[in-house]
Amino acid sequence: MKGDTLWDISGTFLQHPWCWPKVWDMNREDIRNPHWIYPGQIVYFDRVAGRLRLGKPVGDGSGTPTVRLSPQVRSNELPADAIPSIPMGAIEPFLSKPLVIEETELNNAPRIVATQEGSVYISVGAKAYVRGNLKGATTFDVFHPGKPLKDPSTDQILGYEAVYLGTLRLVRASTSESEPHTFVVVNSKEEMGVGDRMVPQEPTPIVNYVPHPPEQPVVGQIMSVYGGVTQAGQNQIITINRGAKDGLDRGSVLELYRLGMMMKDTTDPEKAVMKLPDEQYGDLFIFRVFNHVSYGLIMEVRDTAQVGDIVRSPE
Repeated sequence: MKGDTLWDISGTFLQHPWCWPKVWDMNREDIRNPHWIYPGQIVYFDRVAGRLRLGKPVGDGSGTPTVRLSPQVRSNELPADAIPSIPMGAIEPFLSKPLVIEETELNNAPRIVATQEGSVYISVGAKAYVRGNLKGATTFDVFHPGKPLKDPSTDQILGYEAVYLGTLRLVRASTSESEPHTFVVVNSKEEMGVGDRMVPQEPTPIVNYVPHPPEQPVVGQIMSVYGGVTQAGQNQIITINRGAKDGLDRGSVLELYRLGMMMKDTTDPEKAVMKLPDEQYGDLFIFRVFNHVSYGLIMEVRDTAQVGDIVRSPE
């Protein structure tokens, strides 16, 4: 029914709900668009084959009727909205924004040099004057460098999370080096002004996410929770200190672990200190990947995710 997801449906029957492509006897190469089930369709759990499938019951020797089909053309009215594999509303704002950048990456980007009537900040409909090489682009997202993303283990800065401020559209290109380009603000999320940098707007990506374990073992940590807080719950966005260089790609699934505590063994004085096992408490769905940093959506969680918690490939 409306509101279901492939993840939830698989989770009703399986220990790992992200395994739905496999239990539907499919793989990443076969699934070009995972948004393929609709409200009103019936999902059967085939206990003999051990997988979920769409369709009608088939004979298994237990009295279930066998349905024989002849070649024919059939047209079924289905609702317009397909059931997605994950809650898309939670990640859509993050598919092209925010941006993880290197320390000097925005240095040579086009920049706002003046505003209409000298305003400190500009909003929708206002003009902005820009200098820099536009490289043929006409629509730009505006950013300013944000907080550094530090590896919790090494304290190394892996990048900077550039804060998305809004969108500008070119009105008039300059005709000489001494003249700036003229832009108009078409969208404003936060205040933007002189000195803020611009990046050509990326086209809206086609979202075809198929959950899968990473190609190679991955172990990392939570670096930050989006929004500046230190804890996160279900359907919240976090960053981790692993990316494409570590074997992650879009759709990778990782498990969330809380480090086991160090405790005293009061029953054996000769072995007074012990470490409890790490406890798995949730699943993380990676939906945007940079070289050393990734954004993930917390899909299921039995505890709050915290900065420094472990992420690792599922068993």
